[in-house]
This record gives sequence, structure tokens and C-alpha cells, in this order.
Amino acid sequence: MTMHVGSGRGTRAAFAAAVVVLLAGCRGAPGGGAEEGGRPGEQAATVSPAPVLPSGYGAVFLAVDECSSFGRTSFTEVSCRSERAAARVVARHDGTVRDGPRCPATTDFVLHISEQRPSADEDGDGAVPRGYACMRNLQPPHPGDPGGGGGPRTIVGDCVYDLGDGRVRETACDGSAEREPEFEVDRAVDDRSECPASTALYVRLGGSSPVGCARPV
Repeated sequence: MTMHVGSGRGTRAAFAAAVVVLLAGCRGAPGGGAEEGGRPGEQAATVSPAPVLPSGYGAVFLAVDECSSFGRTSFTEVSCRSERAAARVVARHDGTVRDGPRCPATTDFVLHISEQRPSADEDGDGAVPRGYACMRNLQPPHPGDPGGGGGPRTIVGDCVYDLGDGRVRETACDGSAEREPEFEVDRAVDDRSECPASTALYVRLGGSSPVGCARPV
């Protein structure tokens, strides 16, 4: 590139203007950060980075489709790909089982979550509210399946034995449990009058069809 240099007053004026432009360029844009040792009274802009929420498991404590380790009273949340993973969350609710929504029919067991303060939680305040997680084992057996002998709910296809005093307890229909089955719930209805004549026992199921009609096995 060829530079042409003039002489006289015009040259000096142009040089002075160039210096002013250069000095203006060295001052950052309005609101920009000031370098250490800036002029007294100048304020450096501060930038607050947005909080980074954890991704994957842990972003919400035991959210739906996340997994827990082995254990019912002492457990942790782990990656579902971990060898420590035992069960997956199929539903998650705040509050207590007594007051909250029912778990899905084939839930294997329920984890009761007391208030905890882990290092990461859903809203960053360091607390996890009291609640419960409806769990499904990653591998068989599945006691929540019909006839499986367990689970938090009694459903159609489950077997029970009589405890007396109007109480029953669920047991495996295949006889593999400690107690043999005595009755099997073969349908769920709104009222006892809708049960067939072969019904020998009425079982409280709850839900939209709260009466279970059970026949001897």
C-alpha cells in the first residue's frame, strides 16, 4: 500500500484528528469493564453469569424416569445406566401417600422422601420437599404386577388371604410366598351389588372402581 504524506498545517490537523480517533477507540464501549488502574470515579461493569442447573439425573430429585439405588429406607438417586440402579420412578408427587394421588396400578413399591438438603435440587435452594416416588423394578420380579404378591395397591388379578376382623393381605397367586392364596380379585366395580354371585369376599381397592369382587381359589 502507498501512503502519501502532505505537509503544513493540513497535515498537522489531520494527524491530531487521527490521534483523537485512536484515543476514543481505546475507551471501551459504554458499560464495558474497566481495566485495573482506571481513572478514579470510573465504575467497572459487573457481569453475573446465569446459574447453571445440573442436567440429566439430579436436576430434579427422583423425577419421573430417573432411578434409585437399592434400598427402601436408605437410597440415593443414580444414573439409570449405573450398576447401582435398582428401580425407575414411574410417578412422583409431593406430600404424603395418604393425601396425594395414587401410584400407578403396577407400581412395585413406594419410596417415601422426607425433606432433604442435597447439593443439587430442582430450584437451587438446597432443599427437596417431602414427597413420594412410585417405583418399578428395573428387573423382575415385579410384585406390583397382577398376582405378583405385593405392591402398594391391590388390583384385579391379585390374590389375598384372610387375616380376620375384615382384613386381608396380598400374597402371590402362584403359591410361591409364605402364605397360600385364598381368594383372587377377578373384577373391580363401583358397588358390591355389581359383583357376580360367585363372589366370596369384597376387597377395598379404592380409585374409580373401589370394590374388588374376589372368588375362592
